[in-house]
Amino acid sequence: MMKRIELEEVQQTLNTFLHKDIYIHLETTNGAYASHFNESINVGVFIRNANVFCTQGKIVKDKAHYRVGLKTKNGWIYAEGLTHWEIYEDKQLLMAGHDTEGRLLVALQLSETPFK
Repeated sequence: MMKRIELEEVQQTLNTFLHKDIYIHLETTNGAYASHFNESINVGVFIRNANVFCTQGKIVKDKAHYRVGLKTKNGWIYAEGLTHWEIYEDKQLLMAGHDTEGRLLVALQLSETPFK
């Protein structure tokens, strides 16, 4: 079950995914889940099972939410607006950002094996 982000715990978990090939799931939307923000604009990103080698990972607090940045061999991946996290099946780091009504706005997930 997802719980509110605790910076130090998430940072320690992020560190376990460094210096190895990992799989990323990144999803963000204001469409189906969050169209209440601006009904005239629908944007979203969906990346699943992108294989990257991360050399650095950092979580920082940004007002009421958190931002995670991952440095790869070829650039950066980041997600902001994160509010919750959990370790799934003892091996996957799942992070998500929800609005005040519990709707999903952003998801960032890390795994050493591909997501099903």
